[in-house]
Amino acid sequence: MSPSITSHRILILILWIVILCGHANARFFTRDPVSDGGEAKRWESLLRLPTALTGESSCEQTYGFLPCTTTVLGNLFLIVVYGFLMFKAATFLSNGSELLLEILGPGIVGGLFLPILGALPDAMLILVSGLSGSKETAQSQVSVGMGLLAGSTVLLLTIIWGTCVIVGKCDIEGSIAIDSRDTRGFSLTGSGVSTDIWTSYAARIMVISVIPFLIVQLPQLLNSTSGRHLAVLIALIVSLCLLVAYCLYQIFQPWIQKRKLDYIKHKHVILGLLTHLKKRSLGRLLKEDGEPDKEVIKKLFATIDENQDDNLTHNELRALVIGIEFEEIDLDHDDAVRRIMDDFDTSRDQLVDQEEFVNGVCRWLQRAQRSRVPSGDAGPRTMKFLSDFHTETKREHDLLDVGGQSNEDAEGIENAKWTSIKAVLFLLLGTIIAAAFADPLVDVVDNFSDATSIPAFFISFIALPLATNSSEAVSAIIFASRDKRQTASLTFSEIYGAVTMNNVLCLSVFLALVYARELTWDFSSEVLVILVVCIALGVFASFRTVFPLWTSILAILLYPFSLALVYVLDYVFGWS
Repeated sequence: MSPSITSHRILILILWIVILCGHANARFFTRDPVSDGGEAKRWESLLRLPTALTGESSCEQTYGFLPCTTTVLGNLFLIVVYGFLMFKAATFLSNGSELLLEILGPGIVGGLFLPILGALPDAMLILVSGLSGSKETAQSQVSVGMGLLAGSTVLLLTIIWGTCVIVGKCDIEGSIAIDSRDTRGFSLTGSGVSTDIWTSYAARIMVISVIPFLIVQLPQLLNSTSGRHLAVLIALIVSLCLLVAYCLYQIFQPWIQKRKLDYIKHKHVILGLLTHLKKRSLGRLLKEDGEPDKEVIKKLFATIDENQDDNLTHNELRALVIGIEFEEIDLDHDDAVRRIMDDFDTSRDQLVDQEEFVNGVCRWLQRAQRSRVPSGDAGPRTMKFLSDFHTETKREHDLLDVGGQSNEDAEGIENAKWTSIKAVLFLLLGTIIAAAFADPLVDVVDNFSDATSIPAFFISFIALPLATNSSEAVSAIIFASRDKRQTASLTFSEIYGAVTMNNVLCLSVFLALVYARELTWDFSSEVLVILVVCIALGVFASFRTVFPLWTSILAILLYPFSLALVYVLDYVFGWS
């Protein structure tokens, strides 16, 4: 039996038990059954649980049939059950999104729908936390939504981030973690992970996404009560604008990435050709004053021009390119010829004459000279600048093209029709489960808070992110454990992207609730925790691409620090 079938049967069984428990919970035994008094007392003693465990207050069933209870253990059981259902909803949405991405590829699907679908379970829980009931009930339950929002962000950037560094660690040499080489054990400085520059961009975007939190907190910082409602509206508008901007960036990012990778390939062609010409001219491409030696370049042209017609054809350039070794890149010879022809052939006649060749080589030499590192032994004729140009190109290549991305279109997916149907079914099932059980889960958290006297914020901060982010966390950790720079880059980019969606999409839902229902914004300590974690880790990851093992310890310690900070600010300093 396949794991997917088994998983679906378990899900159906749990749903059936939940419904049956709801009906069983609706049958209350009265204190006055139809019998004599002695018989009543005897049955009452058998059926009733101790008051300390059951409580005397009644509960209201969600949708009129789902189970509810006022006991600690009963609510804890329901939190586990509903949390598992939300976990399955997140898993179905994730699986459906991946299948859809395989069929339709990046762009609108990868940039617009997938980030939104990934944040859908959190958004659903936040929405129902303040949508139902009276204004007073909404004000009480909305702390569950804020706890989930803060808890998801902190969990992703602390425990999950730190765990990914630990399981994905490799030996660090220079500023790069060597793929699949882990010989230094748990060295705090010599072992860790490295990422590409795109991951740093994702971290910077994550830092920018906290702007709405700053806006909504301005009235509290200024001790103003009149502008709080307006601040919520402004923060909502800014959050929605950031959401649109982020989705557009995700849509156009593949095109931007392709252009930058194309630029690096072009620099490899320049480096390869100049290095090859340097060898053929015995290193004499420059005059005493450091200017290109055109006479030497003309002699090189004559050796390349096989038929001596003063023009270099495509085949002659290809013969030249075949002898060039392009380091650290698998560059097609025809692609290299095309790049040389595009730069040198100014007349666009598909031929490179002597003047065009000399001018083209001179331009490339001057371009490479701009990368020269100042040095006392660098005379005007030295070709050391080619070494500097090589170092610069290699560094940019390492930062951009860590995964060997191909410009070729993805191969067709087998059984695309069935895969499309399967993706849609996964998405529908995940959406239905998330929508159906978000409200019961919020109610249960609120009931558990009443039964234990633990603030609902802390319950939702710790428990709910485990349900809505479990599948994402497990897949990120497994992906990071492959000990490769490419997988580490993708893993951390997904973490930063998930936090960004929390900060724009989920916050937009939360702000819309607060504004529409005219609730009181009283979450200063929670917002401060989000700001501290996002800005601290985001700024740190924005300006570096290597993360030694010691960074994972600091990240993980941020989690208990965040909980302690909220507790101290709320219950010691009385912020809320």
